[in-house]
Amino acid sequence: MKYILSIMLIIFVAACEQAPKADKATITEAHPVKESEGSPYLVDTVNSEIQWIGTKPTGKHIGIFKIQEGKLFVKDTLITGGNIIIKMNSLQNMDLSKTDTILQRKLENELKGPLFFDVANFPVATFEITSVSDFSPSVGNEVLMKNANYTIQGNLTIKNITKNISFPAIIRFEKGEITALANFNIDRTLWGMTYRADKSMQDKLINSAVNIEFRLKAKR
Repeated sequence: MKYILSIMLIIFVAACEQAPKADKATITEAHPVKESEGSPYLVDTVNSEIQWIGTKPTGKHIGIFKIQEGKLFVKDTLITGGNIIIKMNSLQNMDLSKTDTILQRKLENELKGPLFFDVANFPVATFEITSVSDFSPSVGNEVLMKNANYTIQGNLTIKNITKNISFPAIIRFEKGEITALANFNIDRTLWGMTYRADKSMQDKLINSAVNIEFRLKAKR
C-alpha cells in the first residue's frame, strides 16, 4: 500500500507543473522566404524582449532573451517580411534573481551550455518571417490569444536547426510604430535540446514544452 501511494504521489507531482496554457505553435519544416516589399521598420531593441518559461515537476523558471537587432517591412499596413536576431548569451533568469543568486547563475550557465543552447558555438538564434496573414481560427480550434488579428509564420533557427512555426498574434499599427504580442508553446526537442526530456525521469524531468512570449516594438 505504501508503495502504491508513493507511485501515486510521483504521478501527482509530475503533473503539478506544466507549461503555461497557451496556443501551441504549428511546427513544420522550413519554408522558402519571399523577398520583402514596403518600408522598413527597425525593431526597438530596448523595449522589445522575448520571455521564456520552462517547467519541471517541482516548479518552473522564467527568463528573458534580448533582441540584438531586427527589421520589419510594411506595405499598406501589412507586414510583408522581416527578421529578428536573438542574442542567446543575453539569456537571463528572472525568478531567482532576488532569492538565490547562486542558483540563478548555475541555471543560466546550464542553459547557456552544450546541453541546451550552447551559446559559445551558436551565439544567435534567428526568426525570419515567411508570411503574415489575417487571423481566422479553424472550426473547433479555440485560440487562447484573445483578440489575435494575425497569424505569423516564420523560420526559427536555433543551433543551426531551422523549423517553420506558425502562431496567432496581436499586431497594431499606430503613428509610425508597430507593436506585436504573441504567446505560444513549442517543443524544444525539435531543435535538438533533448536533455531530460524523457518522462521516465520523473522528478528530474524537464518538460519538452517551453512557453514563449514576445513583446515587440518597431519604428519607422
